[in-house]
Amino acid sequence: MIRKVILALSTLVAVNAIADEQAEPLPFISTNAIIDGKLDEPVWQQAKKIAINNVTWPQENIPSPVSTTAYVYENGTSLFVAYRANDPTPELIRAFYKDRDRVWNDDLVGLKIDSFNSGRSAYQFFINPLGVQLDSIENELTKSEDSSWNGIWDSAGTIDDQGYTVEIEIPLRVLNFDDSKQVKNMAMEFLRFLPRDQRLRLSNMQISHANSCWICQMPEYSGFAKAKQGNNIAIIPSLVLSKSQTRDIDGSEVPDWQDDDKSEPGLDVKWAITPDTTINATLNPDFSQVEADTGQLSVNNSFSLFFPEKRAFFLDNADYFSSHLNLIHTRNIAAPDYGIKLSGNKLGHTYGVFVTNDEQLNVLVPGNLGSSVISLEQKSDNVALRYRYDVNDGLSIGSSATIRDSKDYKNQLISFDTKYKPTTSDTFKVQLLRSNTQYSQAFADELCDGDDGDCAQLPATECVQGEDCDFNEGVLRTLNQDDLDGLGYFLNYEHNTKHWRTFTSYQSYDEGLRADMGFMSQVDFNKFLAGFEYRWYGEQDNWWNRARWYTDWDITHNDDGALLEKEIQTNVAIDGPLQSFIDFGVEHRKRTGLRHNKASLKIDNNSDLFSENTLWTYMEFKPVSGLFAGLNLRTGNKVDLANNRVGQMRFARPVINLNLGKHFEVNFRHSYETLNADGAQVYTANLTDVRLTYQFNINSYLRIAVIHTDIDRNIENYIDDVDAQYKSLSTQLLYSYKLNPQTVFFAGYADKGYQDDDLSKLTKDEKTFFAKFSYAWLM
Repeated sequence: MIRKVILALSTLVAVNAIADEQAEPLPFISTNAIIDGKLDEPVWQQAKKIAINNVTWPQENIPSPVSTTAYVYENGTSLFVAYRANDPTPELIRAFYKDRDRVWNDDLVGLKIDSFNSGRSAYQFFINPLGVQLDSIENELTKSEDSSWNGIWDSAGTIDDQGYTVEIEIPLRVLNFDDSKQVKNMAMEFLRFLPRDQRLRLSNMQISHANSCWICQMPEYSGFAKAKQGNNIAIIPSLVLSKSQTRDIDGSEVPDWQDDDKSEPGLDVKWAITPDTTINATLNPDFSQVEADTGQLSVNNSFSLFFPEKRAFFLDNADYFSSHLNLIHTRNIAAPDYGIKLSGNKLGHTYGVFVTNDEQLNVLVPGNLGSSVISLEQKSDNVALRYRYDVNDGLSIGSSATIRDSKDYKNQLISFDTKYKPTTSDTFKVQLLRSNTQYSQAFADELCDGDDGDCAQLPATECVQGEDCDFNEGVLRTLNQDDLDGLGYFLNYEHNTKHWRTFTSYQSYDEGLRADMGFMSQVDFNKFLAGFEYRWYGEQDNWWNRARWYTDWDITHNDDGALLEKEIQTNVAIDGPLQSFIDFGVEHRKRTGLRHNKASLKIDNNSDLFSENTLWTYMEFKPVSGLFAGLNLRTGNKVDLANNRVGQMRFARPVINLNLGKHFEVNFRHSYETLNADGAQVYTANLTDVRLTYQFNINSYLRIAVIHTDIDRNIENYIDDVDAQYKSLSTQLLYSYKLNPQTVFFAGYADKGYQDDDLSKLTKDEKTFFAKFSYAWLM
C-alpha cells in the first residue's frame, strides 16, 4: 500500500514537472518601462520576443500577411508588454480617439490572460494604435464576454510611417491568481486584429476551430515568482451633486415644478483580505445611470425589456456570479444605502456573495403570455450567493442562491448546475432551481388597474365582470398567492465540430417559480428545442470567407399541456468583402393570442391559436475606416396583441456609426415598425436615437444624446380605448473626464418629456443638472 502511494505521488510530481517544462518562462527584470508608446528603452531588448504570425480567424492557422512582435517581461508587481505592429500600408490603419471599450472596429493589439490556468475564464486587454483601452472578461461557462469590467492599467500608442507601436503595463493587482505557488503558470495569448477587407485575427498560437473552447488552447507561461497579491486596498470616495425638477403632467393642466437638490457623498472600498479573496464595500453609493441607455421600442410586446448592468460595484467579479440561467440580474436593485461583496477563487473553488439593501422594491412578475414590473416605495434587503467547483478540465458543478425580503414580501431561490465536456466537441449543461415566494396584498393592488386597487381584493370573476377593473396576467399571478413554491430545470446538449453543430435543450419552469433577483420573464411553460448548423470556410483568395446554414425547431406548452408556441426557422449567413455580413432567414410560428376571459389563466378554450410567417434579413459592412452601417429588416404577419388578431407587420432598423476625423463621432439608430389589420392601420411607431461625441483625447469627451419616440395609433381599429398619439423626447448633455475607470469626473444635464391625447405638445416632466467626482487611492 505504501509503495502504491509513493508511486502515485512520484507520478504526480513527474506530471507536474512535465507541465512546468512545457510552460515557456517569462523573464524577470526589475525595471519599470516608461509607457509612452516608444520602444527606445534598453529593457525591451531583454524582454521575451513572441511572434504574432498566425491567422486564426476567419481562416484557420495560415501565415500572417503582416509582421507583429510582442515583447514581454514582468518585474514582480506588473506585467509589461510592448507590440511592434508593422504595416505596409500605414495610411489604412484604423484608429480613433474614443471612450474606452468603444474601439472594437479599430486596429488592435493585446492579450488574453487565464491567470488561474483553469480554462474557465480569461482577462482580455486590447489597445488601439492611439493607446485607447478595451478590456473585458471572457467566460467559458456562459460563452460570453463582459466588456463592462474595467481594470486600472496603463497604455500608450504611436503611429509612424511603417506601422505602430503600443506599450502597456498591467499591474498584477488587477488579476486574481494563486500566489501560494513560488512559480506561477498562467495561460496567455498575444493578439493583433487587422481590419481591412476582412478582419483578421492574428495570434502567437494555432487554434483548432473544431474545439469551441479557445481559452483551453492557450499556451502556458511561467514566472511571477515574486508576485504577491498582498492586502491590496483601493479607497474611492465620491461626491454626487444634482438639482432636479419634476412635475406630474398627467392631465390637461400642467402644474408647477417641484425642486429636489441633493448632495450625496459616498465611499467604495476594495480590499484583498487574502491573496485569494476580495471584499468590496460601498456606503451611500451613486448607483444612478450616468450614460443614457440605448433606446428600445416597446410596442405590441407583452414581455418586459432587458437592460444591462453598468454600475461598478456590481460589475467587479460579476462573472463569479454567472450560471447557465440569468438568476442574478442586479439592475433589479435600484437605490441601496450600502453594499458588501465577498468573492474569491482558490484551487478550482470560485465563490461570491453580496448583500445590499434598496430604497425601492422592483419586481418582475412573470407569466406565460406576458410579464409585468411592479415598483413599490418600500425598502428591501437583497442577498446573492454563488459557488462553483471545477473538478477537472471537463467538469464544473455549482450552486446559486438569492433572497429578497421586504415588508410582507419575500422571494428565495436555490439552484444547482453543472457543465460537463467529455470531449472537446460535446457539452452537457444542467441546471435545477426551486423557489419560494410570499406576496403582499400591495402587489395585486399595484398591478390591478382598477378602482384605486380595490379590484385586487375581489374574487377574480367579479373583478373581470366589473367595468372599472382591467385585469392582467400579473394580477392573476399574485392574487391570493400567500405562499408560492416553484420548480424549474434546464437541460442542454451540444455537439460542435469545425464544420457542423447540433444541439437540443429542454426548459421547464412551473407556474410557481420566481427568480426575482434575476431576469426571468416567463414561467408556467416547458419548451423543447432542437437545431442544426453547418459551416463553410472560404479559401484565402475567395471573395467570401465564411458561410453558415442554421435551422431549429421548438415547441412550448404550459403546465396543463396547452400549446403556447410552435416554431421552425432557418437562415443562411455569409461573411464577404468590405467586412460585410448578410443574414437572411424565414420563420413560421404558431402562437397563442390573448385570453378571452381575463379572470382565468387557462389557455385551452380560452384563447385563439394564430399563425405568423416572417421573412427577415440583417446586413452590415465596414467599407472604410470609421464607417459602420447596418440594416435589420423584417416583414410578415404578426399577432396584434392589443386586439387579438393577425396583422401585417413591417419593421426596419438602420444603424450608422460615422467618424469625422480622429475625434468626432456620429451614432445614428432608428427603429420603424408598422402594423395593419382588417384593411386599416393599427399603429406606426418610430424611435430615433442620435448621439454626437467629440473625444478630446483618450481621457475626456463631450456627448449629446437625443432619444425620440413617436407612436401613432388608429383608435378606430382598436377594441379598447387607447391614446391616438404618444410622443416622448429625452436629451442628455454629458462631459466626462476619466483618469482611469475609478477616478472620474462627470457633469451634465438631462431632461425628459412626453405628449399624449391630453397634451397639445411635447411637455417636459423631468429636468436634472448633475455632477459626479470620484478618486481612487490605491494602496
